[in-house]
Amino acid sequence: MFETAITSKLNIHYPIFQAPMAGGPTTPELVAAVSNAGGLGNLGAGYLTPEQLRHAIRKIRALTDRPFGVNLFVLEQPEESEETIAKMAEYLNSCRKELGIPQNPPLPQYSESFEKQVQVLLEERVPVFSFTFGIPSPGVIQSMKQRGTFVMGTATTVDEAIQLELSGVDAIVAQGSEAGGHRGTFLKNGSDALIGLMALVPQICDHVSIPVIASGGIMDGRGLVASLALGAAAVQMGTAFLACTESGAHPTYKQKILSANEDATVITCAYSGKAARGIRTEFIRGMHMYPGKIPSYPIQHVMTRDIRQAAAMANNPEYMSLWAGQGLRLAKARPAAAIIKQTMDQANMLVNKSFHSKNDDQSIRDSQPLHE
Repeated sequence: MFETAITSKLNIHYPIFQAPMAGGPTTPELVAAVSNAGGLGNLGAGYLTPEQLRHAIRKIRALTDRPFGVNLFVLEQPEESEETIAKMAEYLNSCRKELGIPQNPPLPQYSESFEKQVQVLLEERVPVFSFTFGIPSPGVIQSMKQRGTFVMGTATTVDEAIQLELSGVDAIVAQGSEAGGHRGTFLKNGSDALIGLMALVPQICDHVSIPVIASGGIMDGRGLVASLALGAAAVQMGTAFLACTESGAHPTYKQKILSANEDATVITCAYSGKAARGIRTEFIRGMHMYPGKIPSYPIQHVMTRDIRQAAAMANNPEYMSLWAGQGLRLAKARPAAAIIKQTMDQANMLVNKSFHSKNDDQSIRDSQPLHE
């Protein structure tokens, strides 16, 4: 039941991917812990310099001899009027005043060089390469495949999945609207392509011939079994690992994950200029009333960076970007290996026992303790 096209192709024990969450949560320790436990750990490397990226890959390799993945962002060159940027800078100064940090900081470069990041991955011959926000050039995909790297792209609609298959990828991550973090949408507006995972996965599976990985709101063995029943070859879990021992998420962020409910998240462009799902904060509420245009990604992401960093230093979650999916009430503070073991134990119990027995239903619920 749990051997799929993905597990055999990647030589992993379980069809569980840890989502590549950029910005700090996916430490080399977390990536290696997931891979060592039989899943596929993934490094969210979109914001890393080429030097940081190479260092992280080598650290992962020092901690595991199992397959792992690296995820990058495919970015278009942003264009924004000086007036839009100036108005946003003025608005953000009020947030800086609140946090007691300098006004009008100089803007760093908007993003790391995708080409240089790709070069590092090619040189390091990473086992799995995934990408989000678009499709790289055919040359990038072919170069990866020539080095034996397994290539995956992110889709939020059937049309995006079809485009990805035509581009030559080996598998598709189907990102449902429940998923935390940035929307991977690239053929339309990110806040328009909000299809729930249960509707998205079978429709994508019916229109492509390559493996599909279900992503969005999956937190345990119930989500795994449901996703495989819908036609997925594996699941990708992000929020489930955010509060785990090896996660690099800020302690205040972890606490919010563990205390928030399923209705606490919202899709917002406030922090980065690109649609993303996160826990509602004062910053989001204020930005939703902002009368001007929010600069496009990654300009807004760079403009708010000092605010997010200052908030983290001050343990103030109201100005931090607290990306999270809708399954966050099921998150646990425990080691990554324990999360994978419990997910598989629960999935096996669901498959092996009758769904119709009351006792079995109760034992399944009992295998998922509410409190640690």
